[in-house]
Amino acid sequence: MDKDTILDKMTLKEKIALCEGQNFWMTKEAGELPAAFLCDGPHGLRKQEVREGEETDMLGINRSVASTCFPTAVTSGATWDTDLIQKVGEAIGEEARELGVDLVLGPGANIKRNPLCGRNFEYFSEDPVVSGKMAAAMIRGIQKNGTGACLKHFACNNQEESRFSSDSVLDERTLREIYLTGFEMAVREGKPVSVMSSYNKINGIHSSDSKELLTGILRNEWGFDGLIVTDWGGMNDRIEGFKAGCDLNMPGGSNYMVSDCLKAVQNGTLSEAEINDCARRVLSFMEHAADTRNNKGECDWNAHDNLARQVAEEGAVLLKNNGILPLREGQKIALIGLMADSPRYQGAGSSHINPIKMISPRQAMPEALYAAGCDNQGNTTQDLLKEAEAVARQAEVAVVFAGLPDRYESEGFDRENMQMPEGHIRMIEAVSGVNPNTVVVLCCGGVVECFWEEKVSAILYMGLGGQTMGEACANLLYGKVNPSGKLTESWPYNYEDCICSSYYGTKDALYKEGIYVGYRYYEKAGIDVRWPFGYGLSYTTFAYSDLKTENRKVSVTVRNTGKVAGAETVMLYILPPENSGYRPNRELKDFKKVYLQPEQSVTVTFAVTDRTFAVWDDGWKIPEGIYTVQIGNQNCELPVEGQKCNLHRNDWYDCVKGIPSKEEWERLLGRTYQSSALKKGSFTMDNTVMEMKEYSLIMKIMYVAVKTVIGKGFPKKQRNTNNPEYKMLLYASAGSTLRCMQISGGIKDGIMQGLLDMANGHVLRGLGKMMRG
Repeated sequence: MDKDTILDKMTLKEKIALCEGQNFWMTKEAGELPAAFLCDGPHGLRKQEVREGEETDMLGINRSVASTCFPTAVTSGATWDTDLIQKVGEAIGEEARELGVDLVLGPGANIKRNPLCGRNFEYFSEDPVVSGKMAAAMIRGIQKNGTGACLKHFACNNQEESRFSSDSVLDERTLREIYLTGFEMAVREGKPVSVMSSYNKINGIHSSDSKELLTGILRNEWGFDGLIVTDWGGMNDRIEGFKAGCDLNMPGGSNYMVSDCLKAVQNGTLSEAEINDCARRVLSFMEHAADTRNNKGECDWNAHDNLARQVAEEGAVLLKNNGILPLREGQKIALIGLMADSPRYQGAGSSHINPIKMISPRQAMPEALYAAGCDNQGNTTQDLLKEAEAVARQAEVAVVFAGLPDRYESEGFDRENMQMPEGHIRMIEAVSGVNPNTVVVLCCGGVVECFWEEKVSAILYMGLGGQTMGEACANLLYGKVNPSGKLTESWPYNYEDCICSSYYGTKDALYKEGIYVGYRYYEKAGIDVRWPFGYGLSYTTFAYSDLKTENRKVSVTVRNTGKVAGAETVMLYILPPENSGYRPNRELKDFKKVYLQPEQSVTVTFAVTDRTFAVWDDGWKIPEGIYTVQIGNQNCELPVEGQKCNLHRNDWYDCVKGIPSKEEWERLLGRTYQSSALKKGSFTMDNTVMEMKEYSLIMKIMYVAVKTVIGKGFPKKQRNTNNPEYKMLLYASAGSTLRCMQISGGIKDGIMQGLLDMANGHVLRGLGKMMRG
């Protein structure tokens, strides 16, 4: 029985019900089509174990079936190797088939707008081209055997603060050029089975409700023909969701707004045809899942482990080296820092994987001396520092492992600052004070301030390197592998150097900086950074020559001029014509990674298109003029025919000095902006328990109840916000909107609406709704 036959036999209520999940992870069955299973998985699978008599939910976040823990996107993105990332996708797809997963919820293609975003480790870059190409590669890999990939979080989900209800306020050009371009590339080049709508609003409209975003742009402009699924609990208004083309409300169990949708069809404000369109796409997805479920090839877990190590090796970035690296066999080495023994190798939250195995740096380098130097919270004591100094004095080279412990960065909350733990800094300073040959290995999912840089001889950034990061780290330190990773985000000297540092992380996310994100800002403003976008050292050297442009083709020759084999990422930048006004100094347009033996050379060729030079101005337009093509240290001019476009604004966006004024930003936005104040009596289903508890006794009681329920899943000593899993679950519950709590908790209509009335001071009305619910 095909999907159209199944749809024809369904009642209106059954079609509405089909567009909501069966439970936390599965769709409903339909006719002869079995339910499909959805699973977290940006860098590996997190398929939750279900114990007999239990329902699956987020409370079992770290209770999952073992799978390969690949490096997170902060590290895999730094490989700049789309072929390698496609292989990672293929491996995840193979494991999905082995574990009965039909749709992998990943990759994420959101832009790293600010270094403090708690979920930056899950995203590839501050640049949309890197984000889009890497996401497309991952999608192609996952879907090679028929497993579906779900591109997320669409769109403008660039902070964890108030993520369930925040409003991303930005102008159309910024939206198109920075925050949608990566998704567009991933959709056009990767062709994902599914796209996930984000929690947040964009210019006042929830992503799940936005017909312009989901149908106008995603489907009509980009040609996406797959399933749109909400983030978990991310449906706002199901009536508007059906109109927008948001197909599947997850998770299931709440029957959220079913009666409202039925009434809307009866009174003509929602058409059955719109519901049919969504239901048909759900059935198409289920049909695809059923048809490809038996496409099981070999799932080679050992090969996946080796692949994870290769990604960690190629994604590690050598930030500094005064010649001390690579280490020599036989040197007396000391490993200092608890992360050498218990490394930080993945992020916290819904992407947390139960790895097949874990090899620490200490296990990979068993002959080295060792001192803990600090505890697992990043704290230290004088005794720990004395021990670290004593061990460092005995070694020819001291390798300090430092970075960010779990509690500093996670899904669900943003970082408080860009600093490392004080204990890690004290440990680096103590060791480097007694041993000038100190190497620092950084294990963290985001940018950190490194004012101690001058005190050490080398710095290797491992990011979050997955289950084999210990082996990868040893191979890199000893030169068995030549570092080739390049940064996909800028590392400023101080957080204050970031353009949005003074206004980031509020409930309304104000994108005042416009298109000036990451290197686009630092270069235009003339602000030096510690390590720029695209930076990364090697144990060899490369030379560029013979840059040419002909017939919309750009070519350049790259030669390995060193004594060891290595890999180089060739990056194509386009510089606009002189005096172009509101445009970045340069923008990345393409890249390729090449592997070269000593003295070997290769010619790399790129194609340029109209889009390479285009800006958004009520549509894509090409400003005419003499552009500059830049690859490495090579530059050449390229005349481009196009339109006469006046991109001058005669304000901050032309000169980029200081920060933009409210008036300048509002002119860019095309309207005035007015923030809304929270007050009792005007709470809505879009408010959170955390917000309302300061004004409402019933919400204070709810907050205590939520903490109690979450706490039952942890030992007593772990029921605090130093535990990232506990903190994430608390923020994901008490910090989620009432409608999100209703959907994610499988709570029937009436209960949350009644509690909302009580919070607004209408106690009797609220009790009545709760009793009817």
